[in-house]
Amino acid sequence: MKSRIVVISVLLLAANAGLAQDTNYPKAKVSFDDFKGLVAEVETHRASRLVDFNTFMKMSKEPGVIILDTRSTFRFERIHVKGARHLAFTDFTQDNLRKVIPSFETKILIYCNNNFDGNQKDFASKIALPRAKPGNAVTTQFTDQAKPVMMALNIPTYINLYGYGYHNVYELHEFVNVNDPRIAFEGSVVEQKPRSLANPIAK
Repeated sequence: MKSRIVVISVLLLAANAGLAQDTNYPKAKVSFDDFKGLVAEVETHRASRLVDFNTFMKMSKEPGVIILDTRSTFRFERIHVKGARHLAFTDFTQDNLRKVIPSFETKILIYCNNNFDGNQKDFASKIALPRAKPGNAVTTQFTDQAKPVMMALNIPTYINLYGYGYHNVYELHEFVNVNDPRIAFEGSVVEQKPRSLANPIAK
């Protein structure tokens, strides 16, 4: 019985090995050229739709406007701008977006972690610090003076929304303190506190 099992196992392994060698899969559904073209088209469009905090808040009160939060589900559930709708960036598809945004003409307001100051736990800034090569004092000196790279989620969110056909997008373009009285948050960490402490500052 054991010998039969061994023979069968060997045959299956041989068949799988043959399949792996003979299979020629098509290229992945990935196109850097498509992305470059989209970025070039979006750049000018986005530049005219960067809004300050007062404008953002005024727009948010207009009928039919959607504030879209594309951070992780975990972070959104902890704290988000009051009234915001959620769709994690990793879940962007045409169908998923259609469920959250009723039409391509809908005015959409976006923000991300890099828009808020005063709570680095839930709105941790996305910044890539320069890296020096080990043991190279000259390189280290120049690296120390180099400008960090901002890795904000706003930009890929804007690009992807545009690519999926949503062009009526506006992006918050200021670094707002979470304790600014003009803005309200909701979520699990907000509900645990009285209103005066609704915007928690990480210690």
